[in-house]
Amino acid sequence: MELKAMPKIALGAWAWGNDGTFGGTHTAESLRPVFDTAMQAGLNLWDTAYAYGMGASEKVLGEFLKDYPRDSILISDKFTPQCADPSADNAVIALYETSAKLLGTDYMDFYWIHNPMDAPKWTEKLIPLAKSGKIGAIGLSNHSLAEIKEAAAILEAEGLHISAIQNHFSLLNRSSETSGILDYCKEHGITFFAYMVLEQGALSGKYDTQHPFPEGSDRAKVYNPMLPQLEQLNAALRETAERHNVSPAQIPVAWAIAKGTLPIIGVTQVSQVEDAAKAAAVELSAEEITALEQLGDQAGVNVIRYWEKEMK
Repeated sequence: MELKAMPKIALGAWAWGNDGTFGGTHTAESLRPVFDTAMQAGLNLWDTAYAYGMGASEKVLGEFLKDYPRDSILISDKFTPQCADPSADNAVIALYETSAKLLGTDYMDFYWIHNPMDAPKWTEKLIPLAKSGKIGAIGLSNHSLAEIKEAAAILEAEGLHISAIQNHFSLLNRSSETSGILDYCKEHGITFFAYMVLEQGALSGKYDTQHPFPEGSDRAKVYNPMLPQLEQLNAALRETAERHNVSPAQIPVAWAIAKGTLPIIGVTQVSQVEDAAKAAAVELSAEEITALEQLGDQAGVNVIRYWEKEMK
């Protein structure tokens, strides 16, 4: 299956699953304008997973997809090993079919192994599904370089290949760059999807020591204690944004694009979609990129979350 042309930015529906990570409650009614605004702006690549609220995110997205031609949308979904049905003959196919039903589609433009638990077993289980033509592109998420190479060898022996890698990548976590994963992707024509570019809002310009994350969410627990260390970086993001006449949230996204990656931006508000669309047009200088990376490194914070690891 040939992939359609892609936008520079993917939009993430993780928070649509209301799994407690972000706090608050998002409804289909409140999210509908977000989806429609994105589609009107040409941002038609949507990233979700059954694990995001155990199907809740997919169900909402599926409701919206009904009103658009399937070929006008790119769907990125995932097989999460922790959600596998141990009684299924092939748990990858079983979860795929559950997700496809919730989304109302008979194929996925991208389908990912969400994490390397029990790797490479799940890569092998994915092969029949990939050969069935129901997947446009095979992806691996949260995999190290060694795990990526192992999966690539398994797929290549079957005439298949990895088309995409999706890892946590931001000004505060560049381990996919320092470990050689970005270079590997460039050498092999693999699209690198960068998630948590805004560190769930910590680098959006919205939060600081005077305006912390509202209590009651996982991200408040993680990021509020480190906001003092992020003050210099956030100040630089604001200054850079002023020079480019954009909002601070657009700068980390523009940085990720400049690094040759395709950032995934979580959206629950129309303004976030508008920011994402504008960020695709921002061009940072080499000096700006270097300065921001230096401040990110100097912050000295650990943003590796419980489901992931530092890439080495």
